Amino acid sequence: MAKQSYRKIPYTKPSITELEIQYATDAARNGWGEHCYDYIIRFEEAFKQHLGVQYAIATSSCTGALHMGMHALGIGPGDEVILADTNWIATAAPIIHLGAIPVFVDILPDSWCLDPEQVQAAITPKTKAIIAVHLYGNLCEMDALLAIGERYSIPVIEDAAEAIGSVYHGKRAGSMGRFGAFSFHGTKTITTGEGGMFVTNDPELYEHVLTLSNHGRARGQTKQFWPDMVGFKYKMSNIQAAIGYAQMQRIEILIHMKRKIFSMYQNYLKDLPVQMNHEPRGCTNGYWMPTFVVNEKVSFNRNKLISKLKSNGVDARVFFWPLSSTSTGGRKALDKPYLSESIHLHALNLPSHYQLSNEESMFICTLIKNTSFSG
Repeated sequence: MAKQSYRKIPYTKPSITELEIQYATDAARNGWGEHCYDYIIRFEEAFKQHLGVQYAIATSSCTGALHMGMHALGIGPGDEVILADTNWIATAAPIIHLGAIPVFVDILPDSWCLDPEQVQAAITPKTKAIIAVHLYGNLCEMDALLAIGERYSIPVIEDAAEAIGSVYHGKRAGSMGRFGAFSFHGTKTITTGEGGMFVTNDPELYEHVLTLSNHGRARGQTKQFWPDMVGFKYKMSNIQAAIGYAQMQRIEILIHMKRKIFSMYQNYLKDLPVQMNHEPRGCTNGYWMPTFVVNEKVSFNRNKLISKLKSNGVDARVFFWPLSSTSTGGRKALDKPYLSESIHLHALNLPSHYQLSNEESMFICTLIKNTSFSG
């Protein structure tokens, strides 16, 4: 008997149309010499307008944006930066590169983002920043975090890599902190292949990061090849920015598609003992990555489900591991069990690529029900 052929459902892939191809081709053909920054400028302007911020700098990655922003804030050896234990290494890496110490707090059970009460408890004289990561499109409690930051004169940084399309009480994710950082990796809501964006409303911070982003050469410096400080090389290419600019022309469509994909999963999984991405009243979740967490009282084997999905061509991915369990370094703020240390064992990220059909989402959810909740 011939082996059954299963469909292939990737967990993510971008939406690329003729517009992206047209702009990228134009950049490759004409975007050189005096035109080498044309699409970068257009992309930055479009992103600023969408976000409602004053300044934006296109970068080669979200990590680079975080690195430069924290460097410009003066974060260095021995300083402490507070962030949630449930995170990808990309948020913690710049802290370590600067010689500072990541301090991990636990997550809230509904949003899976950092707990403001623990943030306040974790503050020491060495605390130099708080990083609010909007996980999987879920929103941090920014009012509480910004109030803590103001009370202790500590800048709040937004890692909005996964939160394009998310809105917190009328303000877009990434626009509220001292600065925000975004990712345009090929898996994200909008993409440039690899890439990121630094955004801020602080003119002095903007000028500092702009200088850092170009090997330390300040804008307006008349001496050719004269560095005003030691900087970085985290610039985005014009061709990448051309793709990003095209994506910005379609951003509302892309956000709508992400929300539609989530609603399909939500509908098919609504009768199961699971919690999905949180959307508080007055907020909008961009639903970058549909995720479910199984009630901890229910028997659930994550690896068994992943194996079943993959054998049927479905590429699911695990919930982030707690950073405190890795060789990242840093320390837990509190000496007690964290939710972050167990939640990843009963959670899963689901495919959310733009071509995902209703039939495919139903197929995935049927596998989940039959494998994990069939009794």
